Amino acid sequence: MSTEPSTKKLELLYTMFCDDVRLEVGNKLSFMGVFQNIMVQQVPVSLIKFAVVNHWKGQGSYLSEVRILTPDRKQPVVVSQPTRFEIASGGFADNISFFVNVTFPTTGRYVVQTLIDSNLFQEQMLTVSDATEAELLGASSETVN
Repeated sequence: MSTEPSTKKLELLYTMFCDDVRLEVGNKLSFMGVFQNIMVQQVPVSLIKFAVVNHWKGQGSYLSEVRILTPDRKQPVVVSQPTRFEIASGGFADNISFFVNVTFPTTGRYVVQTLIDSNLFQEQMLTVSDATEAELLGASSETVN
């Protein structure tokens, strides 16, 4: 009898932030507005629609949650409803959390947490910056319009 936790059979291959995800013919996913940072003219900023995509490998049945915390980690900006997903042995699964009207009140590095079975599995940073910070960093020349 194995005492190995079930999450040992689970691997998070990638996490992606985007504006929307669509299921296409052939069970293909289309990702619209993929981004890794949010650059705006001023804060606070609200995103009408926002998706966090997690792509998993492994096997078993799991309960997934996504939450975004303020840069100081003291308050949640948004928390997803827990969602159950299953992966057949050696298979893959996509878990997509959609959020509507998400407001980022200040600039900073927001913490995007993925929880599995109510335990922290992974953290990823999402930087929100305004035009002033972008100019100071010289990032405006690298911005895609």
